[in-house]
Amino acid sequence: MRTVRLASETDFPGWREAARALRAAHVAPEETLWTVDGAAERLAETAFASANGAGVDPPTFTVPKAFLELADTVIRHRSDERFALLYRLLWRLGREPNLLRIPSDPDVQKAQHFATSVSQALHKMKAFVRFKPVAGPEGAEIYVAWFEPAHRVTEMTAPFFARRFPRFSILTPDVCVHWDAKALVVTPGADPADAPREDTLEDYWRAHHAQILSRRNLPGAALIPEPITRTEARTTDMVAQPPSNPSPRVVRAVARSNRDASFDGLAPRSLEEIEAGVQMCRRCDLYRDATQGVPGEGAPHARLMFVGEQPGDQEDLAGRPFVGPAGQMFDHALAEAGVPRDQVFVTNAVKHFKHELRGKLRLHKTPNRGEVIACRWWLDAERRMVRPRVIVALGATAGLSVFGKPVAVNKQRQQVLQLPDQVQGVVTFHPSYLLRLPDADAKARAYAMFVKDLKFAWKLAT
Repeated sequence: MRTVRLASETDFPGWREAARALRAAHVAPEETLWTVDGAAERLAETAFASANGAGVDPPTFTVPKAFLELADTVIRHRSDERFALLYRLLWRLGREPNLLRIPSDPDVQKAQHFATSVSQALHKMKAFVRFKPVAGPEGAEIYVAWFEPAHRVTEMTAPFFARRFPRFSILTPDVCVHWDAKALVVTPGADPADAPREDTLEDYWRAHHAQILSRRNLPGAALIPEPITRTEARTTDMVAQPPSNPSPRVVRAVARSNRDASFDGLAPRSLEEIEAGVQMCRRCDLYRDATQGVPGEGAPHARLMFVGEQPGDQEDLAGRPFVGPAGQMFDHALAEAGVPRDQVFVTNAVKHFKHELRGKLRLHKTPNRGEVIACRWWLDAERRMVRPRVIVALGATAGLSVFGKPVAVNKQRQQVLQLPDQVQGVVTFHPSYLLRLPDADAKARAYAMFVKDLKFAWKLAT
């Protein structure tokens, strides 16, 4: 058993060096143990030497850029199995170079789920951090916030705040980040047991200010390399500029969006804003019992969009659409129909899981018309961002959301239904319908029709 001790919970360079060395030495994933001991040195060279003999340079090999980007995100997840999962994927990529293109693979699914959760935590931090202005030791105003992110994304979001605030400190249990208009500095995290309330945040920050300053010169403190030293000057120049008159087009758009109560009255301008907005949505009461909102995902400019009914139990927990049993059925049917899963966009008519409790079970309940209409605002926003050529409504509830009226799934299959924005609409079964059919022959016939409908939609889109 080879043990690798990384310097920190987010030591991606250390993991990368060690993983390359271990793979080059043919050390299998089941023979590797990953731990974090907080030491400053990385042990990749030691790991390779112990596996293959000291003084031998490890052979070089390449991995897809997509894997490195995925690993850099996944490593910020709080799961203890993330290091082993990434090394297992790296090990398999040697024999399966197209592994990341198989979304139904359990390891790929788990890594993508981790990455999505980290991305959601990142967006939530940007959306929910609330600063309190505090008078600094030299009279300069400093913005201070306490936040407890779901995953270790504080360092990732620090440059975002540095571009918006002249000086700040964000205190979290993982690390604290500080921006003084010259450099971003990371210091050890604060104790969650001492988490201040909003009305005591200023006193808490003052009590720790001297320690924060002294820590900047300690080995535990680190600079975040980000070319933003001119932020303060840009802020000053921007404030000094006189206000400009918005264009009439923008005024009309804002007036229209202000009639809607969602997203602070502003229509989202990107899929990322939609993802963050879904988490904050209060347009209906379904958010109260759901774990989280589940936005759509997939190719950002897909020609083909699939709309389901709502997240199920597993989707609600994972924060991703179509990952449960119906999602697996959907993936199999897509593959059989020749539709590339990574070239489509999948979402739901309703973004929160509607259910009722039966003991410990959460049983699906069909959203009512009011809930579908309330959530159509988010589906319309996704349509504006993705701009698909064809939209497939999976089931009657999705049909109501997409077409604005009830549809007869069995009668309107294999038909092109024109939508007002010149997008072509198609309706077919929801994959969960196939799972509910008790008769094997009926299930086989329905599945064959479902695959045929997917082929029909893909041909329209391409």
